[in-house]
Amino acid sequence: MRWLVGWSSAATGAAAGSSATGPAAGAQARAVLPVGAQLLWGDPDPLWAVGDWRPDEVRVVQADPETRLAVFGVCGATDDQLRVGLFAARGGALRHLTAWSGSYTAVVQVGRRITVTGDLAGARPVFHTPWAGGTAYATAALPLADLIEASLDVGHLAALLACPDVPEALGAGTPYEGVRRIPPGHALVLRGGTRDVTSYEPTTSLAVAAPQLAPERAVDGVRDALVEAVRARLAGPRHAPDPDGLDGLDPGPVPGMGPAERRAARGGPAPGVGADLSGGSASGTLALLAAGLPGQPGRLGGHGERLLAVTFNDRATNGVQAHRDAELERARSIADNPRLHHVVVAAGEEALPYADLDSGPLTDEPGPSLTTAGRHRRRLLAGSADHFVGHGARQVLDAHPARLADLLMDRRRRHLLRPVTALAKADGPSAHSVLVPFTVYRAARKLARTPYPEGIADAARRLLERQFTDEPATGGAVDASLAALTWCRPGPAARWLTGEALAEVSVRLGEAATRSPAGGRPGERRARAALARQAADHRVLEQAAEVRNQRLHAPFLDNQVVLACRALPDTLRVQPGARAAVLRSVLAGAGVRDLPPGWGATSHLTHTAAVRAGLRGAVGDLVQLFDAPLLADAGLIEARVVRKALRAAAEGAPLPLDGLAELVSTELWLRRLVARRGTCWTGAEAPRQRAVAAGVVPRARLS
Repeated sequence: MRWLVGWSSAATGAAAGSSATGPAAGAQARAVLPVGAQLLWGDPDPLWAVGDWRPDEVRVVQADPETRLAVFGVCGATDDQLRVGLFAARGGALRHLTAWSGSYTAVVQVGRRITVTGDLAGARPVFHTPWAGGTAYATAALPLADLIEASLDVGHLAALLACPDVPEALGAGTPYEGVRRIPPGHALVLRGGTRDVTSYEPTTSLAVAAPQLAPERAVDGVRDALVEAVRARLAGPRHAPDPDGLDGLDPGPVPGMGPAERRAARGGPAPGVGADLSGGSASGTLALLAAGLPGQPGRLGGHGERLLAVTFNDRATNGVQAHRDAELERARSIADNPRLHHVVVAAGEEALPYADLDSGPLTDEPGPSLTTAGRHRRRLLAGSADHFVGHGARQVLDAHPARLADLLMDRRRRHLLRPVTALAKADGPSAHSVLVPFTVYRAARKLARTPYPEGIADAARRLLERQFTDEPATGGAVDASLAALTWCRPGPAARWLTGEALAEVSVRLGEAATRSPAGGRPGERRARAALARQAADHRVLEQAAEVRNQRLHAPFLDNQVVLACRALPDTLRVQPGARAAVLRSVLAGAGVRDLPPGWGATSHLTHTAAVRAGLRGAVGDLVQLFDAPLLADAGLIEARVVRKALRAAAEGAPLPLDGLAELVSTELWLRRLVARRGTCWTGAEAPRQRAVAAGVVPRARLS
């Protein structure tokens, strides 16, 4: 895991939120150092880069000894552009720091003022906590929890399970008490130890929608942003894994194994650049863009510098073999491109979700992808040192069902005809299909007329009354859309939480309803929350499935791409097949027009089949995991109820599988946190205690 950390200490006197002041606080700060860190600048407000950062991933420009900018990650800006951004930030203009292509975190120091920018999606978050008379900040929460010897925030875990995509329930908290997160689209500003969180996004009217671009111009903007995002990765130096950092050099020919298989067995990626190629529209678009840009897109040496495209072939889900074969055939058709070198990774039951849960690193926070990390790691081991993935495409391009209410607020009723007609056909002919358009329209109209505080208060009431009957986990597209036509709703795991935990989350929602009288437009707000949820889980996946010397690149989560996708008109988004149509236009504008039949089909069926098959195979281990769960010790669940649900789901009962994945992943994360040894800090004044879950979560009380 790579992270940056620094702090801003008070110049004189006490800083808000801490009792340590003056020289004693300064001495404590100087006596604490992060383990394995690279110092970028020193006192009084030091900054370190911690972990296996590549040389090109940490860039520092300086105007004078007290004015400098550090950029961490992949940034497409030149040194001159970084200097222009530094001068703009010195005057208070933060948006210049967030408009470059790539995925990065920027830290600006102007005298005693420190500014740290987050991203729009939330894939590169920033955390902060009061410490030593000032404020410490980092791009990971666990190091800050170590620094202040934090306990577990059980109330936040309850909110994460009950309402995972509801910002009002999660707030600015983290799983660690005292460690806070800045929201997406915001920056942390520190002045002499005091902190302020400010938005760098342009303000929009809450009464009317922002002016929308013409569809053609908006799609052109998405194309330009994606091309620049891919080019920013290709413009960097090519990286080859260090053989000394693995199990040794290639042992030479092995019967039945080629060089790629021997490399994967040793646990290292291939040199150069590669991409996922699942047969879907998002990964296929990135692979074709990366292979089609001028220059040398992919591998170092040999094979004509081709891009390494990796397809995962799941051979354990026989129930959806036709869909799986169709995906594989589309991937092979795309890989006919002469600049692509195609590798198919075949796996059986050993790579199903929930397999091999005993191994895995401790991630910064819990996330559902912990249950599939081993599955993803098998695919990534066959990838390249720099590997493109299509995560986030659905969230930035698709229309959240709540956007139908936005159309009604804009008096664009005729644009509802195509999406509601497509919903009526999605679940097949039935006796009630003729009523679907009217039912969806009525739900959208109700949402458009519901004030934000009333919608949040209704969700709080539903939690208290345990109303989870409209969960879309086992229903069709119509049920899912109707359930999503709300300001916020309980998550799939909420039905298994205790009444005490649900009451705690209900209180959080009630406070948010009274604190925020105006909430913007429901569709836009729900879409941003869904993107933040996806970005958070992508970050967990990066850490849980991490392959040494490999970097995952998700261009759809870049600031530049997110902004371009937000400019797409709602009338374009709500059309059936909008994501595939937009990406087809993006590829056509880049010169790629010959796409295989069925390109753009979704993969929900194959994913659900794999999850259910993995649950059936691992149900014994999962039931054992919940024999004496830490979640029950914290008062969040009743172990007996969850064990019963796991057995029922394994037998095919219509239960929300996503909710069970969240429960299992949170329990796994807690156990890894308890079993952790060591700390992120060293020095004479370093904290001697790590952040732990055991002993700080009394069953009778939520923190």
